[in-house]
Amino acid sequence: MTATVPTPSATTTMEAAVQRRYGGPEHMHLDTVEAPQPGPGEVLLEVRAAGVDRGVWHLMTGRPLVIRVLGFGLRRPRQPIAGEDVSGVVIGIGAGVTRFSLGDEVMGAAKGSYAERAIAKEDKLVRKPAQLSFAEAAVLPVSGVTAQRAVERAGIEKGQRVLVLGASGGVGSYIVQLAVAAGAHVTGVASAAKAELVRSLGAEDVIDYRTTDVTSLDLEFDAILDVGGLTPLRRLRKVLSPTGALVIVGGEGGDALTGGVGRQLGAGIVSLFTRQTLTSFVAVTAAEPLEALAERIVAGDVRPALTRTYPLAEAGTAIADLAAGRIAGKAAVVVK
Repeated sequence: MTATVPTPSATTTMEAAVQRRYGGPEHMHLDTVEAPQPGPGEVLLEVRAAGVDRGVWHLMTGRPLVIRVLGFGLRRPRQPIAGEDVSGVVIGIGAGVTRFSLGDEVMGAAKGSYAERAIAKEDKLVRKPAQLSFAEAAVLPVSGVTAQRAVERAGIEKGQRVLVLGASGGVGSYIVQLAVAAGAHVTGVASAAKAELVRSLGAEDVIDYRTTDVTSLDLEFDAILDVGGLTPLRRLRKVLSPTGALVIVGGEGGDALTGGVGRQLGAGIVSLFTRQTLTSFVAVTAAEPLEALAERIVAGDVRPALTRTYPLAEAGTAIADLAAGRIAGKAAVVVK
């Protein structure tokens, strides 16, 4: 059967989740806006779904304040349409694009993906694995690439003991799977309500952070991956082997100005004076790591832990639910 190839529409407007001031979900609403057009090296997507992640929350609230001076808008969001993770169908192609054709089903990163249409750079997209739904594909790029980079940074190998803090979250759910695929023995830290999800992803043990401080236990790990946590370095180092690796993923909490970035900077300094490796990183959603991640999907090493979906009109609610800890694994905004 021949697939139906969409024809680029002459439609000039679209529905989008728009936010014109920093703040909570009450400032995000569905609106009719001008539809984008692709420039050189860009493609126009008919958005099918978009992922929900902590980065979207930071841009919605403008917190920590440092992101405003980094080019995202001092008084209001420079990009009024939220969303970065995306899956959809190519319906328009800009000059110089060679990797995609009309009708291709893709996933990756786009500008303002909480909308009926979005623009993405060619080098930030890959073809969607056939076994994934659009909603599943939409929650893979940002969190999946970050998790992949974290596991690589930790140098996880077969037989190692690995601790994952934030194991039930978006990035953590992928880290657990990738570490298990590498042959590691994984212990996840999560709430009791989300423990079953973490076990289903391959963790051998799950510790409820609300009742047990893992750093007080008589345990030792070859690698610790701390996703968005606030546990002091000195405590994490107590359960890290003398030559183990601690990878700090993200920078939640902290002060209003810089958030949790101070802990990351401190880890780099302390690492200079110990045999332990204490590090952090910045992951970039791009075609090369996305292709590697897609191959892991096809091989069966990892799957999106999609547990909730929201319609486009409830995009703000989805972000609020994520920030409040009401989402296990990943959530998607389904556009079509």
